[in-house]
Amino acid sequence: MSSLQLDDRAFGRITALMHSTIGLSFSDNKRPLISSRLAPRIQRLGLNSFDDYLALIEGGGPEGDGGEFQVAVDLLTTNETYFFREPAHYELLEKALARERPQRLSVWSAASSFGDEAYSTAMLLADMAQQGRIGKDWSILGTDISDRVLSSAAQGIYPAERLRGVSPERLKRYCLRGDGESEGLVQIQDKLREQVRFGQLNLCAPIEGLGPFDVIFLRNVLIYFDPPTKRAVVDRVLSQLRPGGLFFIGTAEGRVPCDTPLTVLAPGAFRKTGA
Repeated sequence: MSSLQLDDRAFGRITALMHSTIGLSFSDNKRPLISSRLAPRIQRLGLNSFDDYLALIEGGGPEGDGGEFQVAVDLLTTNETYFFREPAHYELLEKALARERPQRLSVWSAASSFGDEAYSTAMLLADMAQQGRIGKDWSILGTDISDRVLSSAAQGIYPAERLRGVSPERLKRYCLRGDGESEGLVQIQDKLREQVRFGQLNLCAPIEGLGPFDVIFLRNVLIYFDPPTKRAVVDRVLSQLRPGGLFFIGTAEGRVPCDTPLTVLAPGAFRKTGA
């Protein structure tokens, strides 16, 4: 049990820092979560208090490059995900693409975490391109605030349990099963990984030169933002979606807070309208 105490002042400084830099919003009832996630890290670094840790992540400290700030972000955000999460979205996407038969297709996984969503989408698009239902010129960009999850995503190695929603046929086509020391792990094959690129991006900062995209996933990240930040992030992301493009948020995230005109297709699924 940690003996470190997260007092009002330190809690306020941590929440203010996370909100001002990357838009994360933590209410008062998240204090136990922040304490339990950061205290073990503080002790591992040999620091004596939350104030010492704040001095490190606010000013760079010996890290200098913001590396420890990234660690703090990783600890405070939940990156739980798995392949083909919310399968109804993939079914809707497949039907829409089969109807439109685009010859070129650009997809953005805007909060890609460990890459499960990006590679799930890549499996679907690769199948459709092979079947001639879309063109072969397709690409996927995955972005996240965390260097750590992006590095993991680029490697494309996952516990087999994370791929429980992948059909046996797709596992055979696109995955390699580990053996020996790697038993229980699965790696995405090179031919699929080459279609997906990853890069770091802060959704709360200006976005330039990314789009336009035909499909954008922004799922299960809005829960971390307060209402004004949520609206700003959604409109910023939607500025990179072409008119008529598809937009997905988590089905449990409710109504989309934005000024960009959207048509509702299904829970968490929308089409951008207007010019």
